[in-house]
Amino acid sequence: MPLEEYKRKRRFAETPEPPGKVEKKSQHRFVVQKHRATRLHYDFRLEMDGVLKSWAVPKGPSLDPADKRLAMQVEDHPVSYFDFEGIIPEGNYGAGTVMVWDTGTWQPLGDEHAMLNKGDLKFHRPGSKGTEWLLIKKQDEYAVPGFNIEQYDTSVLTGRTMREIGGDKASAEWESDRPASRGKAKAPWLADTLAKLDREKRKKASTTKEAAAAGVKKNEKTKAITTAKNSVRNPEATTEKRNSPASSLSSVLEGLQGAVKRPMPTAIHPMLATSVDKPFDSPEWLFEIKWDGYRAVCFLENGKSRLVSRNQNDLTGQFSELQSLPKLIKAQTAVLDGEIVALDEQGRPSFSLMQQRTGIRQGNRHTAARRDVPIMYYVFDLLYLEGYDLRRVSLEQRKEVLAQIATSGDLLRYSDHYPGQGIALFEAAKQKGLEGILAKRRTSCYEERRTREWLKIKITHTIDCVIGGYTDPEGSRQYFGSIVLGLYDKKDHLIHIGQAGTGFNQSRLKEIYQLLKSLETDRNPFYGPVDARNVHWVKPELVAEIKFSEWTHETADGGLKLRAPVFLGLREDKDPKECVFDQ
Repeated sequence: MPLEEYKRKRRFAETPEPPGKVEKKSQHRFVVQKHRATRLHYDFRLEMDGVLKSWAVPKGPSLDPADKRLAMQVEDHPVSYFDFEGIIPEGNYGAGTVMVWDTGTWQPLGDEHAMLNKGDLKFHRPGSKGTEWLLIKKQDEYAVPGFNIEQYDTSVLTGRTMREIGGDKASAEWESDRPASRGKAKAPWLADTLAKLDREKRKKASTTKEAAAAGVKKNEKTKAITTAKNSVRNPEATTEKRNSPASSLSSVLEGLQGAVKRPMPTAIHPMLATSVDKPFDSPEWLFEIKWDGYRAVCFLENGKSRLVSRNQNDLTGQFSELQSLPKLIKAQTAVLDGEIVALDEQGRPSFSLMQQRTGIRQGNRHTAARRDVPIMYYVFDLLYLEGYDLRRVSLEQRKEVLAQIATSGDLLRYSDHYPGQGIALFEAAKQKGLEGILAKRRTSCYEERRTREWLKIKITHTIDCVIGGYTDPEGSRQYFGSIVLGLYDKKDHLIHIGQAGTGFNQSRLKEIYQLLKSLETDRNPFYGPVDARNVHWVKPELVAEIKFSEWTHETADGGLKLRAPVFLGLREDKDPKECVFDQ
């Protein structure tokens, strides 16, 4: 049945979407619906054969002939879906806000089924022709170079914005990166952050709306769409075969520049980013959150997943719950790149929780693994899909396809990006205590090495700590190995928070060592356990400024610790008693 897949995916007792039926007549109408679901996209639907033939268009239609729009065929929708506008509730397929963005009628310029079978569907609205998976605007009087789709953000039926249709901030804003609702592992902060950036971007666009929209009528924005190329529709085949997502996907992959048909690779060395000091803005780059976990390439084949680390170690057994990943990817064979992360109570990635989950701690000491720490796989790249190697396809196109095949759930999240505005995303990530952000050139191919096509901008923090001891040097190092650090709690107890062994040059090592030797004592100044070996205690009189990446989580064998501490210098202007946790 043409609507069997549509009905299978929906629980009509919970969603306001219409159950629908196959109509006897088709009126040759079209509708474009703006849909904020897992990520923002547009759904392009043509009324044909008693249903709405449907394609998901990540970037939406354009009036600029220079634009080519990737589209992914999805299941047929009932004709009654034509004027559906509202909210699909959380927990349902396609959850999010839906707007009727544009409507109209179309007339095929010939036999529509024959044209689809040939791969070149042409239809008439004044000056237009059209395709299955590439949407290309014809060069005519309606062409608008530099067309900005974000200038049109109201419904053609009701005049409402997405926010007004959603009825509240949470349902109206972009929430593509919300972690799964797993107990306390919720993260509305990231949705809010990206929503703010989204609003800023729309605000900037609105300032030039009148000039850009001059002479363009809103009801013309879809009538001049063309579709051109490589339809896999076969009118002789069964309905099920004609509507096969795999067939449609194959036609999309064939048309991607750089895609090569070849067997699936058995090993991938992840592409690595180069560190830079400062964030930047550029329309040529995409910016993402840097997830702090275990990098893992996922091989999906025959309904099974295999996870491999950046050092080619098999991680599959350590994260057995991720064996269900094939159910969340709409493909038979695929190679994904992503990060396995553990989330804290606020839904933020925590490397220290990952260490507790795997039982690996700093200094290569092994402790019992905590299987109760929930993890998820943030997927951010697609390297291979259904017989096609995509490593030479541009990053932006790889991510467009990835967004269409990934189904977010408790164990899988599509890691979205924000184009152009690296500084704003960096500041937002800094406020939330994240590790940093990544900048990726939007045209970059996937290179199995460290490259400057991907950049990482890490966020660091500084804190003033009391020096309570030092450790013996190892190897060729002279004077001492690291300084042992502490902070005072509310009971005036000096609590150990870690060691800093980097940030010293040879002369600085000697200088600090002489100060430490003069303060050496037999008395341990710390209260509670000290997680360090071969420690020489000193009187707690020196204050060091320390740079670090994050606080680790409190564990059974110790309190909070600094991650990646680096010595910056001595603070002679600060009293050790001022070095408290709440600085």
